Amino acid sequence: MQELLWERGYVATSPKAIQQHAGAGQGSMYHHFTGKHDLALAAIQHSAEQIKALIEAQLSVEGSAFERVEAYLLSKREVLRGCRLGRLTQDPEILASPSLRQPLDETFDWLRKRLAEVIAEGQAHGEFETGFDANDVAATIVGVLQGGYVLAKAANSDEPFHSAIRGILGMLASRRKLAAELPAGK
Repeated sequence: MQELLWERGYVATSPKAIQQHAGAGQGSMYHHFTGKHDLALAAIQHSAEQIKALIEAQLSVEGSAFERVEAYLLSKREVLRGCRLGRLTQDPEILASPSLRQPLDETFDWLRKRLAEVIAEGQAHGEFETGFDANDVAATIVGVLQGGYVLAKAANSDEPFHSAIRGILGMLASRRKLAAELPAGK
């Protein structure tokens, strides 16, 4: 179900397609799940947990705050497939279902907060200037990342995604460089 949601979305994924993809019969599917909604919820929650664990590992590497954010942004991705969770935000039935939308909202909220923590650590250690809000920068990073996926899919090329990532890293690096040039205590 995780793969089908990523490839097709919720609306275009039928119970028959799920059974065929899983190599399971109808009885097996309905023995564990009451229907497509429950199976989709389990798949979305599982994807969210996998993504959070991967991101946490990338943001927890040794190094400066910039290096940690850079490791996250430059990690290997299947750009043209889009974000496993971000893709689901375009599905009207998922957006109409509070229970299916909740893991998406929680994961993006967690990501913004986690990035803000790393950026605030960089500010506290004098790596970044303190004249900008870490929460706003974190929201910008997430927006650029998700927008990069959309631009790449529209162009059928990874390049718009990579260009957006280079751009946000360049902006973040300029805040880092400026902080390094400031006299101590400013």
